[in-house]
Amino acid sequence: MTGATLEQAEIERLVGGPPRLALDDIVRHPRLPEARRAYLDAFLGLYSGDPFIVRLLIESGRFMVYHIAAILEAGADPARRDTWPTIKRLKETMTLFGFASDRHVDQLVARLCSVGFMELKPAAEDRRVRILSPSEKLRAHDRDWLAAHVTPLTILFPGHDYGPVMRREGPFHALYRRISVPFLPLGAELLLSLPDSLLFFNRAAGSVIEAALLQAAMAAPSYPHAAVPYADIGERFGVSRTHVRQLLEAAEQAGLVKLHARGGRRVEILPRHWSSYDRGIAAGMYIHDMVYVATERAARHGAASG
Repeated sequence: MTGATLEQAEIERLVGGPPRLALDDIVRHPRLPEARRAYLDAFLGLYSGDPFIVRLLIESGRFMVYHIAAILEAGADPARRDTWPTIKRLKETMTLFGFASDRHVDQLVARLCSVGFMELKPAAEDRRVRILSPSEKLRAHDRDWLAAHVTPLTILFPGHDYGPVMRREGPFHALYRRISVPFLPLGAELLLSLPDSLLFFNRAAGSVIEAALLQAAMAAPSYPHAAVPYADIGERFGVSRTHVRQLLEAAEQAGLVKLHARGGRRVEILPRHWSSYDRGIAAGMYIHDMVYVATERAARHGAASG
């Protein structure tokens, strides 16, 4: 599953030893449905409070811009120009995730800057170069985002201490993001290996619509059927009912759902959808745990050397 982008030896070098979790062991974990439920609740909770953030960040391109910029900024070394979070470096990293349009990235950055979620400012070492910097509001959202994605790990592996992330500790989060930089190719490879997840991810609000659909199905008396009226879910996430309908029709064509009634009144989640979604969140847990272990080791090393 890790492919040629990062071979096992390179992964072990980044982690500081063999990963403590194996992807297939996560996928086969008997408590994975419970972890899925906890993840869905945490993920949707992340986007239920502020409608402005929902509408701003549910577009996959904007999410990737902020997400990658936050990681690049944390990993920047003022003494090394090649590590600075410039627009050029952001665009180069975005291509790993399939975003190839320079103009589109420029538009996404401009939008995030226009609403105060990011800044483009001159580098202190060379004021001719402008670097990207997420605002504190966006950093706080990123801490919440990471906690939501670590939540299922706390269910499956309660013996591991994920406290610093779950408590949103700022210094640990900044170190975690700095440690994340060399893991970006692996993250991109894992994401691009999940075509069912990409069907939702690459559409506006797709990931949150998918999460709401699966959450409703898990709670429904008629499981695995769910009622997700297109108009209601569109209003919830700031997209049109037509957009929701077209997304679920595409999911039906891909063999992920079966639409039994008009308007989203009865949507059946097919077995392939459950298994592909579980593999997706397992892939996320796999890489988050690797970065977590590497961050813990870096933090201990810093404390010892300090």
